[in-house]
Amino acid sequence: MRHKRAGLHLSRPAAHRKALFSNMVAALLTYERIRTTAVKAKEIRRLAERAITWARRLGPILTKKPEKRTDEERAQVVHAMRMALRSVRDRDAVLKLFEEIGPRFLARHGGYTRIMKVGPRPGDAAPMALLELIPDENAPESKPEPKGKEAKEPGEAKAKGKGATKESAQAEPKAKSRAKSGATASKAKKDAGARAPAKSAATMKRSGRSSGGK
Repeated sequence: MRHKRAGLHLSRPAAHRKALFSNMVAALLTYERIRTTAVKAKEIRRLAERAITWARRLGPILTKKPEKRTDEERAQVVHAMRMALRSVRDRDAVLKLFEEIGPRFLARHGGYTRIMKVGPRPGDAAPMALLELIPDENAPESKPEPKGKEAKEPGEAKAKGKGATKESAQAEPKAKSRAKSGATASKAKKDAGARAPAKSAATMKRSGRSSGGK
């Protein structure tokens, strides 16, 4: 009987298991979402929520700037960070925990993470899950950016409209001048066609006279 022996061995020695959990908790605090097996996710959640609790217990001290904290408050922050470093062996992840993640959960007493099952893993069919931090409820919602033609800003559309009107305004006199030149050319062709038969008749008469005289 395994009385008072919480946690799973996961077929690993103690040193390997502790390093594995430390790295995965650090990854969870850094990226706020990891994908692993369901068994590991349940074990990692215990350590991650314990570390977040160390930061949340500081309360309003986290919202103060480091320069405005008293000596006693600084000592409390150092103690909490050292306790969190026992399970998270990554200083950057701990700094993010006390600067960003901790203030997010000041009004929340437990339940900082959630597990979502994503199906079996190809190969050995191990049940997989997503372990992620609860998003900030007070954060402003970001609207999705429109795609395609809707993504163009109104200023760009106006500029393009102005450019189109300028181009059309410049193209109108050119078209008019081309039309006028075409009309004049057609008139000249008609006049040339009308004059050509008269000239040919006159030349025929002259040629007939010249042949009769000979």
